[in-house]
Parts: sequence; C-alpha cells; structure tokens
Amino acid sequence: METTKPTEEWNQQSYPQDNKKVACGILAILLGPFGIHKFLLGYTNEGIITLVITVFSCGTITSIIGLIEGIIYLTKSDQEFFQTYQVGKKGWF
Repeated sequence: METTKPTEEWNQQSYPQDNKKVACGILAILLGPFGIHKFLLGYTNEGIITLVITVFSCGTITSIIGLIEGIIYLTKSDQEFFQTYQVGKKGWF
C-alpha cells in the first residue's frame, strides 16, 4: 500500500509569472533617466524623484544610476529579484 503526503499548495512558495526582472532591467538600462523601471515596479515616489533629478542634472546622474540598477536587476536570480523588489519593495539598488 502506497501512502502519499497531501500537498499544501497554499503553503508553497511560488514565484508568479508577473516577475518583472527582464523588463525592469532593460528599461533601467535604456530609459533609466526617466525612471520608467521604477513606475513598472510600483515605486511612484522613487520614479518621481528620478524624473526631478533628471530635469535638474540633465540626465547625467540618473543615466548612470539606471545603468547600475539595470545590471543589478539582470544579474539577480528570478527568485531573488522577486523577493527583493516585488515582495520586499526595496526602492533603490
């Protein structure tokens, strides 16, 4: 007689299909000064701050920040990105 353990799907850690790692990474690299990657993750305040800094610095500072953030996003594993930026809501780097 074979016994099986019932699975508790509600208790299992899952990473839904709405993981935005690649989209945010590419947007951060290409359009970093506009903060679109921040808005995509739901960080409205950080996106507005990025836009304001872009206006006052002509985009030089925020383009470097966007490039760095894009590289960080793309080098993280899917699970780590999801936990850090979508669940943990870490706004910067």
